[in-house]
Amino acid sequence: MTPEPCQLQCWPLLSEGRAAYTRQNGWCPKLFLKRTVRPQTKRNLKKLAVAILAKLNRLQNGSEQALESAAGSSVATFNCGDWVRVRSKDQIKATLNLWGELNGCSFMPDMWNYCGSVQRVLKPVRYFIDERDYRRKRCSGVVLLEGVICEGLPQYGPCDRSCFFFWREEWLEALENKDG
Repeated sequence: MTPEPCQLQCWPLLSEGRAAYTRQNGWCPKLFLKRTVRPQTKRNLKKLAVAILAKLNRLQNGSEQALESAAGSSVATFNCGDWVRVRSKDQIKATLNLWGELNGCSFMPDMWNYCGSVQRVLKPVRYFIDERDYRRKRCSGVVLLEGVICEGLPQYGPCDRSCFFFWREEWLEALENKDG
């Protein structure tokens, strides 16, 4: 049996309609789950896992006070034009769960570069379109910062889409003025 050529080499032929796509032998469970499990089911499984880990943490440490104090019980609400300082890496890491998220908002690897920097709030986010299931979703405690955009992910390479990062207000501290 001769090995099949790499798919990358076949793409020009496929785009011109001169070759037929042949599926690789074998079954890929990860791809199967990604295609068949609905986004809502994935979120529910993640919530269950977070609840179980939190319960184990409470049993092991006695409480979750460190995580709650790091996230901050009283969070300022930011408006357009407000100056903020992005908190330090240690302060932000203390707020993130096992998946690098706080209240469902991921902290992307490129966002670490902005820790400690002073930024200006472009606007608070009230609604957004979730491209996983193409639904309009409501959120609170999230802002966009002026000029702070994603330029691509390491696994995919550079991207020209220039999406704004979503910043949880817990990751930011208010400044009175730019010099502060």
